Amino acid sequence: MNIGVFDAPEAILDAVRRLGFLPFFKNEVPGFSIAEHTPPQLWFSDVADGPWEWKGPVARTKEVLYGKFFKGRAGFISRDWFPVFANYRRNGYDFDALYDDGFAPYGDKQIYDVLAARESLLSKELKTLSGYGKGGEKGFDGRITRLQMQCYAVIADFEYMQDRFGKEYGWGVARYATPEALFGEDFMAEAYREAPERSQARVYARLREICPGADEKQIKRLLGD
Repeated sequence: MNIGVFDAPEAILDAVRRLGFLPFFKNEVPGFSIAEHTPPQLWFSDVADGPWEWKGPVARTKEVLYGKFFKGRAGFISRDWFPVFANYRRNGYDFDALYDDGFAPYGDKQIYDVLAARESLLSKELKTLSGYGKGGEKGFDGRITRLQMQCYAVIADFEYMQDRFGKEYGWGVARYATPEALFGEDFMAEAYREAPERSQARVYARLREICPGADEKQIKRLLGD
């Protein structure tokens, strides 16, 4: 597995473009994550940026997509591979058809409809507009994670608070969008022409290719299938 060392955002971007898939955290496939190939001194450093700070700028390139795609855990997928991955995860459905056929709960639809009607929203904005703000409905985190796992929502960027000197601090706030909002309504069109089972087989074949030491069970667990 030739992943490389992640000592700059460009290294992450290059790896995702080259591999197609790259989880952020350590997972069921040993060695297949950003976390395992980042110098320790770049994690939570007070003097240098690291993967936590780079994930937003990498996603902003629009060459890759970021979200909780791997068993509810975060990672990157290249722009080329995402439509294939999404077709398998969506099982060939756009969200409205998924809901109409009874395969999505109303709570998910509330969130998706609000997000799809706008170019993008910060997580706190999406919560409030969907009725999950203070004193509102519960379960937002689980629902937005499911929408990411199904590839109906992605994290387009992270925004940070700034001190009086303009320096960013704290945890970044996720900005959500639909893939169609980022890349246009035609982004998924070609992938939808392929049977979802064929798309799934292609994803599994690619993961076996880039992770030759992983068996089928590990790959299934990585994906959360």
